[in-house]
Amino acid sequence: MPNLDPLLTIFTAPKPFTDPHISLIQSNAIRSWLHLGDEVSVLIIGDEPGLAEFAHQAGVLQLPGVARNGQGTPLVSSIFALARQASSSPLMAYVNADILLTSQLVNTASQVFCELKKFLIIGQRHDLSVKQPVEFTTSWEASLMAEVQEHGSLHPSAGSDFFIFPRTCFTDIPHFAIGRAGWDNWMIYDARMQHLPTIDATSAITAIHQDHDYSHLPNGVAHYHLPESFENLRLAGGPRTVFTLKDADYRFENGVVLPIARSPAKIMREIEIFPLVRLRTRTLADIFFTIFHPIKGVKELRGRLAYKLSRTRGAHA
Repeated sequence: MPNLDPLLTIFTAPKPFTDPHISLIQSNAIRSWLHLGDEVSVLIIGDEPGLAEFAHQAGVLQLPGVARNGQGTPLVSSIFALARQASSSPLMAYVNADILLTSQLVNTASQVFCELKKFLIIGQRHDLSVKQPVEFTTSWEASLMAEVQEHGSLHPSAGSDFFIFPRTCFTDIPHFAIGRAGWDNWMIYDARMQHLPTIDATSAITAIHQDHDYSHLPNGVAHYHLPESFENLRLAGGPRTVFTLKDADYRFENGVVLPIARSPAKIMREIEIFPLVRLRTRTLADIFFTIFHPIKGVKELRGRLAYKLSRTRGAHA
């Protein structure tokens, strides 16, 4: 059961507990969150096969009844709404169900919350091959960090596998499919659009992703190439909304929130996204994109024109 007055509620929507390896890494991840102390409450959302049994065994609250799309995939909007309704903590954290966490996450969230009222904390993950249950002894965090140091690798700065924010933020989310590409990029984009300090906490939070294959997805295809990912991109507002960790405007280091240094690459990117995050105009954003990326921009324009022509010819056929 969740704590009465936790600082932070961690919530997730796990995959089915049917594949032995997926079951193992999800159990490892969620149990690591349950060992973060009284300041943390944990919720698992959905009614996938094996989830209720795991929730009962682990002593974690399960929230069934999540809304789904036509393919049966849980919707991010419903997951966030259910978690918010079932919790009272001032801070929320959506975390992918294969991510091991340590007390670094709680400490960082608490320190940022003392400094800011609204924000989004994100960060890169460390990839690690995990084949055995994590032993949660008194020194489990130190042992895990040593394992990451020796055998782990820092993942490229694409999206994020965790999002920490005050419960008053992200109350209006499109009906994205969870576990598909695009929605995590939208979180970063929307934070910048809402002028929330978007904080890269990679140096303060070691989020450990336990490696796995894509056998749980349709035909074993990586989620980037699934129709639901294309639909996520459409719901997000198109390719201009694909923001990454490089689009954060603050960093958390040594216990302090600081502006990210303005390197030449960062300055150019901020100019490129200025029409979106400041002026909120998609047309000007497309123009800026084409200026900065002429080959990609022209290719996109040709694709749009070809699509419109095909629709016009179909209407007159």
